[in-house]
Amino acid sequence: MIEPHSVWKRWQRRKGRQGRKGPHLQKSTAPQSRSSKAGLQFPVGRVHRFLKNSVHQGHRVGATAAVYTSAILEYLTAEVLELAGNACKDLKVKRITPRHLQLAIRGDEELDALIKATIAGGGVIPHIHKSLINKSGKGGAATGKTAKF
Repeated sequence: MIEPHSVWKRWQRRKGRQGRKGPHLQKSTAPQSRSSKAGLQFPVGRVHRFLKNSVHQGHRVGATAAVYTSAILEYLTAEVLELAGNACKDLKVKRITPRHLQLAIRGDEELDALIKATIAGGGVIPHIHKSLINKSGKGGAATGKTAKF
């Protein structure tokens, strides 16, 4: 059996080598958010709180559910903003407007299927039906002649 006195002496010797702080206090790390642990920009704690408020009473929400949901939201946001930024670059402007978001979402098949909402101030997608386009091979309106009735 180990005597308490010898354990105390060993601890005192170790304490002398490490300074005034004991070995358990040597490396103190600052608290880290769950978003930074997961490498995300979206708030994992806030998403977890919203998930807990949205489920029925008595049901539980796992910790990884909030991380997964935050990652999905961050990915979708980055995707939409990248496409809207490309639309801005094509139009040679520096600010993303609802019109650019509309063009980005409706121009991508998967995002168009996912987001069915109406974007306020987004306008409409330019589209001319094929039957309304004049054919250049025929006479008439394409050649500048008017038809007589």
